[in-house]
Amino acid sequence: MGKLYLVATPIGNLEDVSARALRVLQDVHMVACEDTRHTQVLLRRHEIRAKHLTSYTDANHRRKVAELVGQLDRGWDVALVSAAGTPGLSDPGERLVRAAIDAGHEVVAVPGPAAAIAALVASGLPTREFTFVGFVEKKSGPRRRLLERLVAEGRTVVLYESPYRVADLLADLAAVAPPARVAVARELTKLLEEIVRGSPAELAARYAAVPPKGEVTIVISAP
Repeated sequence: MGKLYLVATPIGNLEDVSARALRVLQDVHMVACEDTRHTQVLLRRHEIRAKHLTSYTDANHRRKVAELVGQLDRGWDVALVSAAGTPGLSDPGERLVRAAIDAGHEVVAVPGPAAAIAALVASGLPTREFTFVGFVEKKSGPRRRLLERLVAEGRTVVLYESPYRVADLLADLAAVAPPARVAVARELTKLLEEIVRGSPAELAARYAAVPPKGEVTIVISAP
């Protein structure tokens, strides 16, 4: 019976990968990737020999689950990696994990980088209790209702957002919870890494004037 490994990979800096992750990527029979070209860069950087690489994305995961479970059934060990960070967190990996467990296979997490955790601990906001919600609603009405509910729960909130919607999201937050404290983390571990802290209104104005670039994680603390 093959094992499914959930291997965390760097979110930017290629040095942020564990020795265990590299060993697993070297030893498994197949690597299922969100972006095969991106993963190939990591493998070449660490001189990991050619692998069976296969695509596993939002677009194809429904049909790929059966194929990958079939490989596990034949005794192959499979590593699942995302383009960056920990697979299965705000991506389609959870469907494969559930299918592998249901088929009787062992699932092994190989922990490592996660943008949500990196942003949270560097935000300066409370970390004892937090809620991770991934990407939120794109439309203002549902987004405001979600933000209002999350802030009312009193825990720190961590979410991902497209750089094109950061200003709109912060404007919605300013409307429902103006005293909240916010940290916007951008391009974590990369050359242009930046964490900007302030009120929702301040940061909404900042990013409306100059939209951010790159990967964005937002941390919100209730007033």
